[in-house]
Amino acid sequence: MTRPSLNDLGAFVAVATHRSFRRAADELGTAPSTLSHAMRGLEERLGVRLLNRTTRSVAPTEAGLELLGRLTVALASLDEALDAASAFRGNVAGRVRINAPRVAAAALVRSVLPRMVERFPDVTVDIVVEGRLIDIVSGGFDAGVRLIESIPKDMIAVPFPAPIGFVCVASPAYLGRAGEPTTPDDLQRHRCIGHRLPGGRLYRWEFERAGQELTVDTNGPLVLDDEELMVDAAARGLGIAYVVSWAAEAALADGRLRTVLPAWMHKPERAAVYYPGHRAVPPALRAFLDVVKTMPTALETH
Repeated sequence: MTRPSLNDLGAFVAVATHRSFRRAADELGTAPSTLSHAMRGLEERLGVRLLNRTTRSVAPTEAGLELLGRLTVALASLDEALDAASAFRGNVAGRVRINAPRVAAAALVRSVLPRMVERFPDVTVDIVVEGRLIDIVSGGFDAGVRLIESIPKDMIAVPFPAPIGFVCVASPAYLGRAGEPTTPDDLQRHRCIGHRLPGGRLYRWEFERAGQELTVDTNGPLVLDDEELMVDAAARGLGIAYVVSWAAEAALADGRLRTVLPAWMHKPERAAVYYPGHRAVPPALRAFLDVVKTMPTALETH
């Protein structure tokens, strides 16, 4: 059997991952017909069908899924080896484009970018803030940042060392007027600052205590889609806000806000940087990922 080339194997990973000759061809800069011909040649050399094709779709067979899983790991390891060797050429340089929601972008600015500037001054980090979960490949991004459970299964994820926690907060003045809730159900009698998600729906506040999980539909005079504005609104006495913990730390430290229902807060969630496992990892992205791995275990706020 003639051993397949790395180009053919990489092309197979792109087709099997996208489940589309057209999207894979766009990524690889070739024609769909060329990819289709290459995949038939690969199947002939291996003596096994790797892809099921119809006039409208393409999907990996059982053998194709097995090969895809192994190749994804092998090609990622190869990319790491090549990046390690290329590091001896000199300083890492280039641009890395990241798609991230505002909360994650703020975490990167606080804990990653200062280290990037120090360790890799010739790398430009281009962050686009976007709440919607998009296709980072078709969007022209090197990587994205999302909660781990939201990351597509065909991506490689590098988790943040620090989980992201959340708090309910209100100003002392508001609590002095309205009283302090003792259970999530008490929020129905309070003015709550709504959080509109990127898709348009309102976030249902999540709570947990002793294994009991609750979600609460809140009501109030204000709906926002920005954590910092929520913190500011709560500090001005407009109601109770449910925000990422570090966004409220400064206001909590100087007494403008107090925590509400601390015993009921949902467990912290994990976020990660993710990127396609079937394409070469550029040195600038590799440098960025290396810095993410060294983030502090608690997000810095200074």
